[in-house]
Amino acid sequence: MTIANASQTAGNESPLALTQDAWTELEAMGFDSNSAALTKPMKGLRQVEGRPLIPRKAISAPEILNEAHEYQPRPSSFSRGLRVELPGATMLFLSGTASVDEQGRSIYVGDFQAQCLRTFRNLTALLAAEGASWHDIVRTTCYIRDIERDYDTFNDVRTLFMNALGLDPLPASTGIQARICRSDLLVEIEAMAIIPHENAG
Repeated sequence: MTIANASQTAGNESPLALTQDAWTELEAMGFDSNSAALTKPMKGLRQVEGRPLIPRKAISAPEILNEAHEYQPRPSSFSRGLRVELPGATMLFLSGTASVDEQGRSIYVGDFQAQCLRTFRNLTALLAAEGASWHDIVRTTCYIRDIERDYDTFNDVRTLFMNALGLDPLPASTGIQARICRSDLLVEIEAMAIIPHENAG
């Protein structure tokens, strides 16, 4: 059995082949195994009737960073970020971002410092697309491919960048060693920002 995946919607006609056990799980969630469109999921997977969703919209900065669902040959199913409207404030959740250009290519391969700075530049563009800046960021999570080798360099570049911006206080942050989605990417950062509404407080 096969189902259509994100690559099919991007013009790639290769369907995703699922194991029988994977189909068993999909069927347990109410999906119709006879439908390639995977329609009619169980109630717990649908929007709750009678309750609105928190207003949200995708964040993008295509002039500097491509959309993840445009990656070739394998699109990724996530937004670069989400803008979420709450009473009194707007929250920006920026997905893990790395040294990728507007064509979706990894750049500065092998140059950890340049990859860090391109990552900061990409995040800056995503923030600016929503009228925000690094001064609105409250938390970052930093993923480093080889933390023992590169953490000191990462911290030096981050300190240089944040000092130049005059951030005070600095954002809360966590550093994690992780296998990043591409072998040529050495660092990836996700961030959360909060923008107060002008009439708040």
